[in-house]
Amino acid sequence: MLYLISAALGAALLCFAFLGLRARRADGPLDDYITARNSQSASSLGLSFLASGMGAWILFAPPEIGAFVGPLALAGYAVGSALPFIVLGLYGPRIRRHLPEGRSIGEFAQACYGTGVRRWVSAVSVLYMACFLAAELTAIGAITALLSDVPPALVVVGIALTTLLYTVMGGLRASLATDRWQAWLLLALLCVVGGVALVRLPTMPAPAALPSAPLGSELSVALTLVIAVTAANLFHQGYWQRVWAARDDVALGRGAWLGATTTVVVVMMVGALGILAAMSGVALGEPPIPFFALLSQAPDWLALPALVLAVTLVASSVDTLQSGIASLVVAGSGQSGLNKEGRSILVARLVTIALMVPVVIVALQGLSVLRLFLIADLLCAAIVVPVLLGLWQRMRPAAAVAGGVAGMLGAILPGWVSQGSLQAGIMTASFPESIPTLAPFLGALVASLVISLLFAWMMPKKQRLSL
Repeated sequence: MLYLISAALGAALLCFAFLGLRARRADGPLDDYITARNSQSASSLGLSFLASGMGAWILFAPPEIGAFVGPLALAGYAVGSALPFIVLGLYGPRIRRHLPEGRSIGEFAQACYGTGVRRWVSAVSVLYMACFLAAELTAIGAITALLSDVPPALVVVGIALTTLLYTVMGGLRASLATDRWQAWLLLALLCVVGGVALVRLPTMPAPAALPSAPLGSELSVALTLVIAVTAANLFHQGYWQRVWAARDDVALGRGAWLGATTTVVVVMMVGALGILAAMSGVALGEPPIPFFALLSQAPDWLALPALVLAVTLVASSVDTLQSGIASLVVAGSGQSGLNKEGRSILVARLVTIALMVPVVIVALQGLSVLRLFLIADLLCAAIVVPVLLGLWQRMRPAAAVAGGVAGMLGAILPGWVSQGSLQAGIMTASFPESIPTLAPFLGALVASLVISLLFAWMMPKKQRLSL
């Protein structure tokens, strides 16, 4: 079985590499490498949004939320996962009009606020994507150890190297090409794995009831997840690339809604498996992993498609993140001309490869996947409001910076006030129990909004954005 699983995982990765390398344009310009500008249809974008957003996290977090908090919190998670696509679908056409030659969230920040804020926003985006990468690779290592005897480090390194090969060589087009296939594959595998697991589900006990926390707790978790996931994913450069990759505004809007709708369906479907696992009385494990607890009741052969599903999920998100990091590096170089463009691509490739080294090292430590995500999410929540206010005429760089700093302090303040010390506030904002709590996120959003608006109204109007 070990050799069969290893061969299947290797074959899946080779297929992804083939698809990505086949899509690359060897003689394409720098702009095509990082944006594939005006080339993608609505269906292509919808599948890409789905595949790039669906990582191995969906096998851990939604089932656990469903099993222990309830369907309302699960719905919050699903909406939070889809909302960034809707925001970019609605906000994207305006961004495209103001930045017709734009390439990154960093360029948007520069056009609105200047170079200093651009560097700050780009740094947050890279840090968030690095945390996302580490969490995804950590997750695939844990899944591999759960379902097979294949060394987890081998799969982690294999995915990192394979996705690097085709994204570094092919840029965004390579990621988009693999996304289309990965989206269909993950839907098919999810149906197979989930269907077989359901068939083998133990008979529900007579008193079985839907798991649910008190209504206030469910609403709190739901709101926390909506804020956290939405704010963080708005700093996902891979999603911003797709704003300019869209063929036109209509394709962007339809693609965003398609990606959002399918994302809600997938998250709810996977989360429902966690609810059913809890209702059936299956031992959920310690720490609890409801999705994989269901697999323990299924035939041994199901481990193979389940692992291929996990590898597909991780590869689809990792290649998007790598492409996004490369595009931020290129867009930040500010170089033009054939020779300079060639150097920019080379630098982007080297930086992406170099960044993957510490990411893989962190992933091999087996840290909490959810805690990595929550810390990155909170950092993004602290500055998302000032960034999105950038097209408002009254917003100035000082207002944006003040709002971002206030957001970071606002994240710490609830724990500081409730426990009486700055250290306790910082510890609370780092989620030591890996539990999503509303107070730090709400504090970050409210503080950044209030201070941004206050500073903006105190300052004269800025000139309209002109590029």
